[in-house]
Amino acid sequence: MPGSGLWRTKSIEQSIADTDEPDTKLRKDLTAWDLTVFGVAVVIGAGIFTVTASTAGNVAGPSVVISFVIAAIACGLAALCYAEFASTVPVAGSAYTFSYATFGEFVAWIIGWDLVLEFALAAAVVAKGWSAYLSQVLGLFGLDVPTVVSLGPVDFDWGTVLIVLVLGTLLAVGTKLSSRFSQVITAIKVAVVLLVIVVGIGYIKAANYTPFVPPAQPASSGSLNQSLFSLIAGGQSSSFGIFGLLAAASVLFFAFIGFDIVATTAEETRNPQRNVPRGILGSLGIVTVLYVAVSLVVTGMEPYTKLATGAGGTKKTLATAFADNGVHWAATVIAIGALAGLTTVVMVLLLGQTRVLFAMSRDGLIPRGLAKTGRHGTPVRSTVLVVIAVVIAGGFFPSGDLEEMVNVGTLFAFVLVSLGVIVLRRTRPDLPRGFRTPLVPLVPVLSVLACLWLMLNLAVFTWVRFVIWMAIGVAVYFAYGIRKSTLATAAKV
Repeated sequence: MPGSGLWRTKSIEQSIADTDEPDTKLRKDLTAWDLTVFGVAVVIGAGIFTVTASTAGNVAGPSVVISFVIAAIACGLAALCYAEFASTVPVAGSAYTFSYATFGEFVAWIIGWDLVLEFALAAAVVAKGWSAYLSQVLGLFGLDVPTVVSLGPVDFDWGTVLIVLVLGTLLAVGTKLSSRFSQVITAIKVAVVLLVIVVGIGYIKAANYTPFVPPAQPASSGSLNQSLFSLIAGGQSSSFGIFGLLAAASVLFFAFIGFDIVATTAEETRNPQRNVPRGILGSLGIVTVLYVAVSLVVTGMEPYTKLATGAGGTKKTLATAFADNGVHWAATVIAIGALAGLTTVVMVLLLGQTRVLFAMSRDGLIPRGLAKTGRHGTPVRSTVLVVIAVVIAGGFFPSGDLEEMVNVGTLFAFVLVSLGVIVLRRTRPDLPRGFRTPLVPLVPVLSVLACLWLMLNLAVFTWVRFVIWMAIGVAVYFAYGIRKSTLATAAKV
């Protein structure tokens, strides 16, 4: 067994062999098209409908277009590394499984803990966003039905609970069925996005692009809410100016989160060596083009000052730009498109979380019973646990601004995956690779630097919360995983 203690690694061969265990075997149903749809489904959602306008108004102004490009480049570099790993190790778990093969058990646990932060919390937050849009859409049809009701001292968000239960059931019944549902909904929201671009072009005013990089403004709240980089560099704030442009790239990274979920479905994919890289790179390419186009349209339609968050914390959206230009019918279309968009985002986030939990359970780092698959070839127990957790979080707790919290954990996972490509090239050059990251080690090193750069441009308070979350994860590992993992129990035999 390679390594011992914290640094024991699980061989690639063992990871692949585990996929054939009858009780924990996943059905291989997915094609390259299915994976591309999954990637587009999860990425086109809250980001394109809400984050674009609010980030332009609060942080970057028209230069939000450049911020999107910077975030896309960082994601593209990481995607090349993910594609090699996923084609080499076609096993559920994504960055968690890759890290187990290269850096050892402790780092793998940390990454798995990160992915819990990314997928489960993001699913709860996006589900609450879906619930809010549901109430808005019902209102457009004359039905004043609030999706949040008071139950004594707590508020209950029945809309969130409804969507999570329905999508959790779909995932338990079968991943292929989930994919077909996702294809229909994704087609609707992509059509809405294209409509926004085509209609919006006619209302662009060149004057709204000036100044393209607005002058920096003093911070309205303490230094904990400015980016770490601007604090280190002596900047007074990260609102507009160059620091704002860079900080916006780190915030907009949230809009790209999800393409890595394609890697978590490698074990359920036909010919994963070919199809997983195509799914990862294809979905990322499609959404990058759409994001840049939408950001150009919305900042051209509306002065960035009118896109700033309003009194009471009300965030501006794409609908704001159309309503202010007298295109009121577009608000209805965008609201329905956003509702459809957020539906698939929640579903694929739930899918990603259940697959990571499934992989960690199969390795014994959490109770192995969660890895058992049902008659549909899906990890039903893991799915039920994730659904319960997201229902509790989204149904009974208010959602905060978690975009940056999710970002820091994801970027950390990207850093380790990128480094893992270099390590595995040196330690296992014999492994068959369906896709090879070009220009190794240059591309992985650039990916690491880009991700670290984005992390530096996140708020100081985000880093504080991230450290606390990691400390909790370390405690859980030493209390359970280090003794109960499959590698640990095998070493005792």
